[in-house]
Amino acid sequence: MSESALRRTPLYSGYARYEGVRCIDFGGWELPVQFSGIQKEHEAVRERAGLFDVSHMGEFFVEGPEAERFLQRMTTNDATLLEPGKAQYTLLCYPDGGVVDDLLIYKLDEEKYMLVVNASNIEKDWEWLLQHLPAEGVAMRNASDETALLAVQGPLASSLLSPLCEGQDPGALRPFTFIRDARVAGIPVLLSRTGYTGEDGFELYVAAEHAEALWDVLMDAGAPLGLLPAGLGARDTLRFEACLPLYGQELGPDITPLEAGLNRFVKLEQSDFIGRDALVQQRKDGIPRRLVGLEMIDRGIPRTHYPVFAEGSEEPIGEVTTGTQSPTLKKNLGLAILASRYTEPGTIVEVDIRGKRLKAKVVPLPFYRRNESRAKR
Repeated sequence: MSESALRRTPLYSGYARYEGVRCIDFGGWELPVQFSGIQKEHEAVRERAGLFDVSHMGEFFVEGPEAERFLQRMTTNDATLLEPGKAQYTLLCYPDGGVVDDLLIYKLDEEKYMLVVNASNIEKDWEWLLQHLPAEGVAMRNASDETALLAVQGPLASSLLSPLCEGQDPGALRPFTFIRDARVAGIPVLLSRTGYTGEDGFELYVAAEHAEALWDVLMDAGAPLGLLPAGLGARDTLRFEACLPLYGQELGPDITPLEAGLNRFVKLEQSDFIGRDALVQQRKDGIPRRLVGLEMIDRGIPRTHYPVFAEGSEEPIGEVTTGTQSPTLKKNLGLAILASRYTEPGTIVEVDIRGKRLKAKVVPLPFYRRNESRAKR
């Protein structure tokens, strides 16, 4: 594979083993969009299991006697609810309520946490946190370069991992909990159960030097179960069907957590975080826009930034944030942020697709729930 100025994960050298691999520039990283085909990888995760290299994500360690208070000030969720061994989805906000990033917090022990941030925001998030770091009581360390992250996702993920874990049952982990000192085939990992695909799944945080060995162990163990390596393309279609937000599309400096429908991760009553006052005011005034699902009535696929109109209107009422043909549901679907008066399910709107106004209807979210979909199969 050719030389590149883009950043690469510790697993990059192994991509060439896969004949169908295709890499793209993703936020300054050279990452595989597919290994064997997006549709094929998507179906593997929905029906069996897929293995993702997500080592481009950032990991920060925050520790000290004031660490909890610092995180309570910086993030929208209630960090005081965390206990060692538990993780939490949360957001960083600007004073005006816009989103700096969405992230996970892992509580490692009483005074130590790990933050997992989006790859494209590592430097920005680090600087934002540093700007607000108290003079004493909190220390931070950026461990992104020394940490690799693999994700095993799909209904057979637990069956794959269980024989490899020594003295520990990954299937016993509850969602958003983790084992700090797990071992997978003798390799030390932090093993968590969160996921970004709408399926069951696990994350394996491992020292960068052990990443290739861990990948090979998982691929060998998963071969009889139909495990496939999966790239960014399938990761995006999977998270889209489950309506999990992507920073830069469903979230950003100009989209608040309340507009994105993430109210349950914003504890306005319990926390005094940066951006709280603006969000309290937005809730009081009435949230002006909301994230909704669109299902196309006319034939066409809604794509990111396509404008959306009310029927017969000349002024757009919002835009598509993500859209595609759903590989699982076989429908042309989109997520869109629209003026609140047009967000009632059943509302008919029009999407401008390459200069042609095509009808769509507002539908409830998420598009896909694994338990419901399994019952229909």
